[in-house]
Amino acid sequence: MRSALLFFVIAEMDSTSQIGAGEIERLRGEFRERFGAGAEPRVFRAPGRVNLIGEHTDYTDGFVMPLAINLHAWVAARPREDRTIRVHSLNVGETAQIDLANVKLDAPGRWSAYILGVAAALTDAGVALRGADLLVDGKVPMGAGLSSSASVEVASGFAMLAMAGVTMPPAELAQVCRRAENVYAGAMVGIMDQMMAACGRENYALMLDCRSLAYELLPLFGDAQFVVCNSMVKHDHASNEYNQRRADCEAATRVLAAKFPGVRALRDVSLAQLEQCELAMTPTVFRRARHVISENARVLAARRALEGTDAVAFGALMKESHASLRDDYNVSCRELDVLVDLASRMPGVYGSRMTGGGFGGCTISLVSASGVEEFRRAIGEEYRGATGLTPDVYVFRASNGVEEVFA
Repeated sequence: MRSALLFFVIAEMDSTSQIGAGEIERLRGEFRERFGAGAEPRVFRAPGRVNLIGEHTDYTDGFVMPLAINLHAWVAARPREDRTIRVHSLNVGETAQIDLANVKLDAPGRWSAYILGVAAALTDAGVALRGADLLVDGKVPMGAGLSSSASVEVASGFAMLAMAGVTMPPAELAQVCRRAENVYAGAMVGIMDQMMAACGRENYALMLDCRSLAYELLPLFGDAQFVVCNSMVKHDHASNEYNQRRADCEAATRVLAAKFPGVRALRDVSLAQLEQCELAMTPTVFRRARHVISENARVLAARRALEGTDAVAFGALMKESHASLRDDYNVSCRELDVLVDLASRMPGVYGSRMTGGGFGGCTISLVSASGVEEFRRAIGEEYRGATGLTPDVYVFRASNGVEEVFA
């Protein structure tokens, strides 16, 4: 998550919990209190995501393997008679609005840019939106690398479309929401987070080609689980560093394209080709490109491991991914490295790596099903002893993408 999302607060929540009819009614009650009596609001939700492997490859047209998680952003919505989109965030305790008849939005860094920016982007795309009141309740932990921003964007966009009686293919909605975050929130993210929030499927990971947006659903391991540990830190320089990594990748691509016709992005390049151009790049730019190119290869290998139910091979790829993110891409930090090192030495752990943008946030570990509970206990105790911090530990279920929820 980018630093702008400090407006969203962490909601601690057991990973096995489900929001049922009582919680939906609570959300509707909050809506009536904020926006008054009237027709019952409809309720929508979109999931956060965790990335199994394929970090910092999405904005270079590469490959990623995320899954949607059962923590969501929730939106209650009701249409209005005028052309105003009005939104209230329960997380921030503030209200903002936009006039659809004269869409002007200049709010980078503001929480409202992640929601009203979607309204603006939908309007830019030619969608005839209807005025609506929206109540937003984000339950995806902020700053943990679990994509709280995309969950809010996709849930809000889906709700706005429903209020206008308009349908849109999930992948198209994901692209609109990405544009909203790029243009209106000022964060140059790739497409992975929004695609996962829109297209996730319960019990499956998603193998995504970020250039074509073609994807396939891959069943998860039956005898091993992915466990996420929140380091409880997020370093302030993450947003600027993220944009710098993108600039480094673009610089490498320009060098490679000058030598190899047809190169549009780093996913078009082999490590052998990169090595031929090493002297034409700064050492930093070379390392950035080496991470992306090798990470794309790891994602393709991870698909084969998942299809072959080979947890050992998948775990080895996770370890390689973390080393590359730490040494070549330089987006890890002490706390993430401690978590990965501790996990890697525990029995029943096949592999561990940082997940998300980096500079804090979460790690993900592949753990034998029989060892999950002991892992949760031990990782919390040992990380606390090493850092003084107590990690949140999640055993997520793979969730569906954006959907309307009925009590």
